[in-house]
Amino acid sequence: MTTWKIVREKLRSEFGATAYRYWLDPVALITVEAGVARLGAPNRAMRDWVSQHYLDRIQAFWHAEDPNVHFVEVVVAAPDSGSDSSASSSASASSAAPRPVSTNPEGSRAPSYNEPAKQHPRYTAENYDAPGSRKAPCHPAPVSNGFQSASSAGRGAIGSMSDDGISAALDPRYTFDNFVIGKPNEFAYAAARRLAEAESVPFNPLFLYGGVGLGKTHLMHAIAWHIRRTQPHRTVIYLSAEKFMYRFIRALRDKNTVDFKDQFRSVDVLMVDDVQFISGKDSTQEEFFHTFNALVDQGRQIIVSADKSPSDLEDIEERLRSRLGSGLVADIHATTYELRLGILESKAERQRVELPQRVMEFLAHKITANVRELEGALNRVIAHSQLVGREIGLEMVQDVLHDVLRASERRVTIEEIQKRVAEHFNIKVSDMHSARRARAVARPRQVAMYLSKQLTTHSLPEIGRKFGGRDHTTVMHAVRKVEELHKADPSLSEDIDLLRRMLES
Repeated sequence: MTTWKIVREKLRSEFGATAYRYWLDPVALITVEAGVARLGAPNRAMRDWVSQHYLDRIQAFWHAEDPNVHFVEVVVAAPDSGSDSSASSSASASSAAPRPVSTNPEGSRAPSYNEPAKQHPRYTAENYDAPGSRKAPCHPAPVSNGFQSASSAGRGAIGSMSDDGISAALDPRYTFDNFVIGKPNEFAYAAARRLAEAESVPFNPLFLYGGVGLGKTHLMHAIAWHIRRTQPHRTVIYLSAEKFMYRFIRALRDKNTVDFKDQFRSVDVLMVDDVQFISGKDSTQEEFFHTFNALVDQGRQIIVSADKSPSDLEDIEERLRSRLGSGLVADIHATTYELRLGILESKAERQRVELPQRVMEFLAHKITANVRELEGALNRVIAHSQLVGREIGLEMVQDVLHDVLRASERRVTIEEIQKRVAEHFNIKVSDMHSARRARAVARPRQVAMYLSKQLTTHSLPEIGRKFGGRDHTTVMHAVRKVEELHKADPSLSEDIDLLRRMLES
């Protein structure tokens, strides 16, 4: 048995089969040379996770078996055939050189073995966070995406995009097949799909806008993947507005603006994400405006995204705002409960994880900010279950996501409570502040005080001031009175429960 096999068995025994399967099994031996053992992980996220959480134990186990090895390092590489199971600890560097990892649009790692590729679960380090982290899901390391660089020699050549290339790396998870459609995003999806499938320019530009984490970047990546797959002869550049600005500044500094203009004005499809970031950047806006005009005049496609509609963008020149709004403007609205539930079901299915329906309904109801936060919460739940071995249930979800759930709770205002209670009991909102003591007014006012104490973080004196400058003892009396009636009066109890659900929804 080789040293690496022995070390792997010790790791399995110490960390358990689940953690081993998801984090350590995909790691393979590359070389052992000059006292250094080099291991290959299939992507950057897995390399970082293994290095941070398991490297000390790997080094300790390895040194115990082979004292000549003093250091172990983990790099991003795909191993040669058999290196995972039969490589000798004396293997040379030349016989197992690291290879770059390529990723297809569906997100699966391209096999680099001569034998059939191992089928690891799709839910790996590249698409979920460390347990307890509130970061967004880790994206795969930048990979060759098959796009032709604008500076590539030959119009039909396919070139890979490096970190220094013009186009940013695309996330292989962001395809049309993985986009969950609902009423808030159906128009934007239809427009993006139509544009991706068209051989000519259907509308120019396509302007996508919406809040954070609602799917703008997903749709832009999906368009790029679809064009790459169906029309590989077309050149595509996808980048953020911020990166466009930095490249322009560098061109000015290097006195190389001619090449910059040639690069960006010779592509078939230019995609610029988060264009609001060039607000107030006059020189960058001017260059983008001229690039925009040049591409439109040549019949080339432009796709832009922002967090606001063109007319609402601040510190953007009027002529550029007019240009951005001259094509098709598609907004993506905030998610609905039904759409969030559909997204959870889709992601759980793709990750081959069984989630109780009650858990998905709970998450869809509680986490309403955006899809990214919803996905992050789901990732944390699944990661915790996989690594700790705890069954997924409502209690477990509440424990794991206690900070997320607390941050996602909708902040109810006293004014909102007063308005809702007044509507329910058919009185005026002004009665909440008046000195009237008629039962038809006093009881709803007390209910509003009670709900203000239950649903907000305001102190009793603060609540009293919102109800016509009343003393905190008046609020305290109202809270106690309603608590008693809540138990004794079924009709009022139903009213209070209904109001609470309406305010919390």
